[in-house]
Amino acid sequence: MSNRLFQTVIHQMKDILGRTIGVIDENGIIIACSELGKIGESRQRIREELTFSHGSICYEGYSYRFITASGKNDCIAFAEGTDSEADKVTQLLAIALGNIKSLYDEKYDKGSFIKNIILDNILPSDIYIKSNELHFNNDDCRAVLVIKFHGSTDTPPYEIIQNIVDESTKDYVISISEQDIVIVKEVDRSEGGEELEAFAKDILKVAHDEYGAKALIGISSIVENLKDLAKAYKEARISLEVGKVFDIEQPIMSYENLGIGRLIYQLPTTLCEIFLQEVFKKGSLESLDKETLMTVQSFFENNLNVSETSRKLFVHRNTLVYRLEKIRKLTGLDLREFDHAVTFKVALMVKKYLTSKPTKF
Repeated sequence: MSNRLFQTVIHQMKDILGRTIGVIDENGIIIACSELGKIGESRQRIREELTFSHGSICYEGYSYRFITASGKNDCIAFAEGTDSEADKVTQLLAIALGNIKSLYDEKYDKGSFIKNIILDNILPSDIYIKSNELHFNNDDCRAVLVIKFHGSTDTPPYEIIQNIVDESTKDYVISISEQDIVIVKEVDRSEGGEELEAFAKDILKVAHDEYGAKALIGISSIVENLKDLAKAYKEARISLEVGKVFDIEQPIMSYENLGIGRLIYQLPTTLCEIFLQEVFKKGSLESLDKETLMTVQSFFENNLNVSETSRKLFVHRNTLVYRLEKIRKLTGLDLREFDHAVTFKVALMVKKYLTSKPTKF
């Protein structure tokens, strides 16, 4: 990532300075240059010469100087020429690029710290100490978004999200796996779920329009402390899993809007099995055929309205009533009664949950 930052600055400076300028990495390879054709060239000897010099050196028509960032001399700035102006140019580059790299390194360290928090790889007692070292505001409001890519793309998912998220913000992009990317987003206390969903929609739109990528996003609730980011990460993962288990066909799933699916997902499977056994006679739920279950689904979607459901299903009202009576005889539940309908709806969701046997996080 620092390579790209270096190249951006070099590109902006080249016309002003009027000479070839660039950066050499710790391995002696040119990683940024105003002459793109030089990128990738090896200049191994320069590092050895600079190590024994005091400031800068001139070699084969170029001036060289270490870039100091975070107390280390990792990279080298160079400029065409061996005159005093070339020396000033290398000084300017070293200062500007050193500051940029220091800021980048600091953000990288913060990103690693955030990743350790969400993955529970750091003790709660150490979070406060480390956050002070990295100058974190421990009490800022944050939310976690888990972006799950599916299908292949020419650009790696992590790079796609890096390109979309503004680097000047206090948001952090973290790679969990090749297809799973996390954004830890700082939010204002006045913001809520609507703003986060709008942000997620923008990400999906840019990812699809500019990179041809398809993804799903799970959004956590907003937390007010760094240590709660691990909980928020689990919420965002649960959001995606609940959508998958209960066939909720939405590209963005928010933990706060999961409804009863969230409750069922977190119940012990043994409790769910007992519930099904108590609600239904033995085998009564399994005896319902696909057509009957589709009728039930449509009945729920049309708010238990018999006339509207029969119209949507293109069946006679009496046919629908017959099917509902059949369900009542088999299960003991009359779906025309609200309490019975709620029980049946919950039972179907519990059955889906048990069938899916999702992985808990």
